[in-house]
Amino acid sequence: MLEILIALVPLLLLLACLLAGCYPGYETIIRLAEQIASWRRPCAASRQMRPKALRFAAVTGGLLVAFGLASRPPPAALPS
Repeated sequence: MLEILIALVPLLLLLACLLAGCYPGYETIIRLAEQIASWRRPCAASRQMRPKALRFAAVTGGLLVAFGLASRPPPAALPS
């Protein structure tokens, strides 16, 4: 029973703060949002001048099994 009460204490504290009208961490969220919004985005001309990175598709599980099981058929039997 004590473990349940100990687990509920943070929940009850957060609920009390929310009911009181203050949100913990609100200032930090606002500051981070303003910082992200102020980042300069590269213009279209600078994006076109960069060489494109090569993309490689990873072999997935089904394809990996298929390649592993693929083999040449047995040689034709010699006529006796």
